[in-house]
Amino acid sequence: MPKPKNQAKYWLSLTGIAVQMGVIIYLGSWFGGWLDEKYQKDNNTFTIILTLFAVVVSMYLVIKQTKKLNP
Repeated sequence: MPKPKNQAKYWLSLTGIAVQMGVIIYLGSWFGGWLDEKYQKDNNTFTIILTLFAVVVSMYLVIKQTKKLNP
């Protein structure tokens, strides 16, 4: 099995996808916490909802980007 010509580009794109996923989830969690503080929610409703939404969005983007990597 021959190795890809530009293996570094492949690994950099995978690393970028992981960083992007982490940033999206972090921002969703942070914004949810901010909304909970602003509207004085004791049960962290906004944090839970926005964190789960961020996970779904980041998984969608990961799947979309990994499909581009495979010819």
